[in-house]
Amino acid sequence: MSDKFRLTLAQLNPTVGALDDNAAKARIAWEQGRDAGAGLVALPEMFITGYQVQDLVMKPAFTADAMHHIEQLAKDCADGPALAIGGPYADGDKLYNAYYILQGGKIIRRVLKHHLPNETVFDEKRLFDSGDPAGPYSIGNIRIGSPICEDAWHEDVAETLTETGAEILLIPNGSPYFRNKLDVRMNIMVARVTENDLPLVYLNMVGGQDDQVFDGASFVLNPGGELALLLPPFEEVVTHVDFTREADGWRAVKGDLAPQPDEWEQDYRVMVEALRDYMRKTGFKKVLLGLSGGIDSAIVATIAADALGPQNVRCVMLPSEYTSQSSLDDAQEIAENLGCRYDYVPITEGRQAITNTLAPLFEGTEEGLTEENIQSRLRGLLLMALSNKFGEMLLTTGNKSEVAVGYATIYGDMAGGYNPLKDMYKTRVFETCRWRNANHRDWMAGPAREVIPPRVIDKPPSAELRDDQRDDDSLPPYDILDAILTGLVDDEKSVAELVAEGFERTVVKKVEHLLYISEYKRFQSAPGPRLTMRSFWLDRRYPIVNRWRDES
Repeated sequence: MSDKFRLTLAQLNPTVGALDDNAAKARIAWEQGRDAGAGLVALPEMFITGYQVQDLVMKPAFTADAMHHIEQLAKDCADGPALAIGGPYADGDKLYNAYYILQGGKIIRRVLKHHLPNETVFDEKRLFDSGDPAGPYSIGNIRIGSPICEDAWHEDVAETLTETGAEILLIPNGSPYFRNKLDVRMNIMVARVTENDLPLVYLNMVGGQDDQVFDGASFVLNPGGELALLLPPFEEVVTHVDFTREADGWRAVKGDLAPQPDEWEQDYRVMVEALRDYMRKTGFKKVLLGLSGGIDSAIVATIAADALGPQNVRCVMLPSEYTSQSSLDDAQEIAENLGCRYDYVPITEGRQAITNTLAPLFEGTEEGLTEENIQSRLRGLLLMALSNKFGEMLLTTGNKSEVAVGYATIYGDMAGGYNPLKDMYKTRVFETCRWRNANHRDWMAGPAREVIPPRVIDKPPSAELRDDQRDDDSLPPYDILDAILTGLVDDEKSVAELVAEGFERTVVKKVEHLLYISEYKRFQSAPGPRLTMRSFWLDRRYPIVNRWRDES
């Protein structure tokens, strides 16, 4: 009996619904494993369909098509190593999240996911049936147990596999990013290794899907929790892991331990990769955005240039009579620093026409927020016209602080197909701009230089919809606002708890009020990449109509 086994890990980026493309990726990875003498080539959870597939998997024709592709893969990959790939499995009126083991032209095993996550961005209990835990499968001279993603976050499935003869644990995952998540994964997987005294392979997918980015960073642990392999985050990698049988069981031969960037770099890369994949997977090639000379549009333009290349980014300045000369200068300098196209489209004439049209209806009323928002909505109209005419997707630029309290104009500056900043509070935007000015990586398509003038980062934020306007005229200073929002949104703290921490009750209540009454805006807002465990959309699902307020 051989004392060696080679496992090929394919940390790859599928596209939801692109069954032919995903199957082709699987075949190429299988060929690489075959050429390297692997016994098994492994792909992540639900790879054939892409992930998360949401209600698409409930369409019988789609699931049948996905299963057909897996059956065809079994035939195509008959002469060589076994292939393990995730996909749906329909059995009568039951639907499972399954892990298929293909060998010799056949499906030799289907592992069915037992624990179905039903929190944060997941609602798999709505989509799938729970499969019964089963024993390991044999590939050559080794017995492998495969808890699927969530199954490894609980003790029982891995324990059952160990008790029924598993010699290594191979865990296929579709685990999306949130800040510092690798530490969470690693701690839980070390616990599984410690409990079962088996080597563990954690195989995660990469790539963006709507609001989620799968960050890869797959790893292998030996008994005792020793890290034997760590793959880079966000990158497609096909690599080989050798296992040797020793007196006390199988052990992975130590390989490369890829450096893991800090949270600032990882957050920035998530925003870049999310936009890049959203564009590629939806078929768009170019973007445009309104470039105001402020910090939010500056960093969005930079993200877009890094994701798509400056030649694919159009920056449009749409000044009114309230736009300062410094904003005009800053916007043009940012576009020039990035190497993006810069267009100048004044809105004064169009705004006057709208004002004249509405004058008979508005007669006798005072000017105020309505007139300010006309400027924003006119800008949205013009940007959408450019988008329609040239086939460029419009990016919106509201940060999480503004999205939270509704400090944005619906059908105005909220117009757009994607929002890279949607889950980043304003205070982190400042630091992210400084980080990007000081750093450049080979995955960035934008220039390696300081691209956002420091004065743009340091000047007081303003929407410039009236004379001498500043954001803190309407909102608490951003350091206070973000701290309160973190408490209310991310930590679900009560008003009383925040007051006990030293915040003024009137300020907390104002922020709470703005948060709740802005739900209808968020319901209609563009998607954007998830950076935290409490992003707006799937992580936090509140009713639009809600009369409750916290009086604690």
